[in-house]
Amino acid sequence: MSTENEGNEGTAAEAVPSVPPVPADAPQGSPGSTPAPAPAPEGEPATAATTPMASVPPTPSHAPHTPQTPHAPQTPHAPQTPHAPQSAAEANWPPPPPPAVPAYASHGADGGGPVWGAPSQPYAPEGPRKRGMGGLVAAVAVAALVAGGIGGAFGYWAADRNGSSGSTTVSASANQQDLKRDPGTVAGVAAKALPSVVTIDAQGGDGEGGTGTGFVYDKEGHILTNNHVVASAADSGQLTATFSNGKKYGAEVVGRAQGYDVAVLKLKNPPSGLTPLALGNSDQVAVGDSTIAIGAPFGLSNTVTTGIISAKNRPVASGDGSGGSNSYMSALQTDASINPGNSGGPLLDARGAVIGINSAIQSTGSSVGQTQAGSIGLGFAIPINQATNVAQQLIKTGKPVYPVIGATVTMDEKTGGAVISDQGAGGTPAVSKDGPADRAGLKAGDVITKFNDTVIDSGPTLIGEIWTHKPGDRVTLTYQRDGRTETAQVTLGERNGDN
Repeated sequence: MSTENEGNEGTAAEAVPSVPPVPADAPQGSPGSTPAPAPAPEGEPATAATTPMASVPPTPSHAPHTPQTPHAPQTPHAPQTPHAPQSAAEANWPPPPPPAVPAYASHGADGGGPVWGAPSQPYAPEGPRKRGMGGLVAAVAVAALVAGGIGGAFGYWAADRNGSSGSTTVSASANQQDLKRDPGTVAGVAAKALPSVVTIDAQGGDGEGGTGTGFVYDKEGHILTNNHVVASAADSGQLTATFSNGKKYGAEVVGRAQGYDVAVLKLKNPPSGLTPLALGNSDQVAVGDSTIAIGAPFGLSNTVTTGIISAKNRPVASGDGSGGSNSYMSALQTDASINPGNSGGPLLDARGAVIGINSAIQSTGSSVGQTQAGSIGLGFAIPINQATNVAQQLIKTGKPVYPVIGATVTMDEKTGGAVISDQGAGGTPAVSKDGPADRAGLKAGDVITKFNDTVIDSGPTLIGEIWTHKPGDRVTLTYQRDGRTETAQVTLGERNGDN
């Protein structure tokens, strides 16, 4: 299928980059329900925000048997320790699923639902004990008893010499200054940032809703988050922002951009003394830089996780699962744990400055009975430089502005570039007359392989790169035509709104 860069990106739902990530929002479902997960089908790509995801942990094989270890000689007068129970490798595996999540954790960025754990396993009868492992544990236990006897004797002797029979334990200092965390530590950064992060509860007029995250953008009470977090309540519904101190405030949508997956809210009757999070420079981020993510994974508000920047300029296409337009980004990739409910939350650098908005996660697949998968260490954030440009436009006019080249490109994978389609949506010309691409001499069938110095491997990758710029920016496109490589200078045009 094809999509028009000037407003029909959403028509490309069938063909996005291989194994596209999904927005990091919470599972759908009724609170408290815990359906049994089923294995994910092989080869099935991850889907959009509310499309089922499942993360089924592999079942490890039994560990090799430990060689038999002789029993340690028995210390006189020390009681003989029986063989220890069999090792974890010999017991039932995997362990049972974690306990049920409390009711408040049942919502996610696009809907409520349970947190899925590992599937429960059928009972397996206990096998014969291995004397080797039992002997080893027993030997360690006997040695510990001997050591304990020596230590006890020494303690009694020391207490007797001092003429005191009181406790010999040492208490940590009660000085509160000793408990202060340095500003540069994760604890210090989290303590400073948490009061400016909110948990967003979005309840639509039709009963649909869920939980996501946002953060204070300015002192006027604007909150920056993802579009897919608030989409269900944007037109008719209720939005609530809860701060880390538990105080709740009503909020309303100022503007949202589906293509960028960015939205701006405004608190109703905002409190005085709001502290906006400092904004960093995502262009200066380097692979390997430390990251800190704050959000409400599976409804667990004020959760802090850490990681690094795993990659930059990662082309990502994702959707909100409602059949609407896809969003495209040239994302920051991080291995910080990001789960459903982290959507819209800040990705911070080691100084505590925002470098991205957590938006999507890679999933291993989906299966019947499950709605969302958890983190596998592949999270994606919208670079803050791009998000800031979008937020400023939304606050100013309430509508997004998109840079465009004025050409329809295909969404096919492994085409070696972005192929300009034979025709646009509804039979319109693939290259808009007098548009930027037309003025640069581009034609249907041309394959765009580079956008400035960035290699382009597909249509979504091209769109993601275009949207990191502003209308009026002059860029260089490298393309192939009839086996020849050509270049063209293109001044980006603009499209107002999502429709």
